[in-house]
Amino acid sequence: MAMPVRQQNTEPAHRDPMAEVQNLASQLGQLFEGWDDLPSLLGGDGAFLPQADVTETDDAYVVEIELPGVSKKDIDISLSGRRLLVTGERKEEERTGILRRRTRRVGRFRYEVLLPGAVDEDGVQASLEDGVLTLRVPKASTERPRRIEVS
Repeated sequence: MAMPVRQQNTEPAHRDPMAEVQNLASQLGQLFEGWDDLPSLLGGDGAFLPQADVTETDDAYVVEIELPGVSKKDIDISLSGRRLLVTGERKEEERTGILRRRTRRVGRFRYEVLLPGAVDEDGVQASLEDGVLTLRVPKASTERPRRIEVS
């Protein structure tokens, strides 16, 4: 007569699903931690890319770039044809005490976009309000839609 084989239970007696989720989140955080720096690792100039939106209206392209903590004097804007380039620096503030964690980016930034159509380089307007740089780049008169009346 054969003896029944007793299988060994490899599962822990008590599983804590929340601890497993926290462990997984920690591992994912470590995995993706340096991905913002990937362009600089691949030979870029080390500048970070700020968040931005580009909107097209009937008569202009509007570019909004998030630059909290950046002074107007630390922003450079150039337009060459349809290529808009915004560079500058978010300076690190002087601190007292020990910095325990940093998630805000400091240092050089660079945002470049090729606008979809011809622009009027002389009519560009720029303003910085509440940490958002807003650029209004008028379309060239040949790019603007014309309304044609039917007779």
